[in-house]
Amino acid sequence: MLYLLLLTYVTILLAELLGDKTIYTISSLAMRFRPLYVLSGFTIAFMQKMLVAVLLGHFIAKLPASLVVAVSSVTFFTTALVIWVKKDTVPVRREYDERFPKAALITFTAIFFSEWGDIGQVTAATLTARYHLPLVIWLGATLALITKGLLALTLGCGLRKRVPQHILRPVSACLCLSMGIISAIGPMFR
Repeated sequence: MLYLLLLTYVTILLAELLGDKTIYTISSLAMRFRPLYVLSGFTIAFMQKMLVAVLLGHFIAKLPASLVVAVSSVTFFTTALVIWVKKDTVPVRREYDERFPKAALITFTAIFFSEWGDIGQVTAATLTARYHLPLVIWLGATLALITKGLLALTLGCGLRKRVPQHILRPVSACLCLSMGIISAIGPMFR
């Protein structure tokens, strides 16, 4: 079982790191919110997305591409809008947004509702169908996604130190908007 856990972890981590938009989403959110809040949001989202992948097996691989594109694009556009229109109620000198539930919910929503049927979920579903060990597959897949999330979180925190506070919102909103556009037009280039 350990080999299957490691196989799942390495396969999904490598697949998810190559050209995945979630990295940019998490980095963008880490520039705006406390890292622990972002970590909490994406960890729960990744756990649930992989649970769905494991439970539904091959069904996720058969979802219509247009549905996946629509849900991903709308999620990114909504996240950009939420970041853009949110009013600052805290002084500019404050380093992070201090509201845990809001930050974790925004992160959860941005991650959970985007990129359904992506390579990580399809791989987890396929491995589950092949080996019939859903708990092992779920654990390996979730750990791979959390590792990817931690890398993105580190990137976002590093950028936070170099990007002035007054441009964090426009930068974060533009990144999410760009991811929405890429999600929407990406299938045209496949």
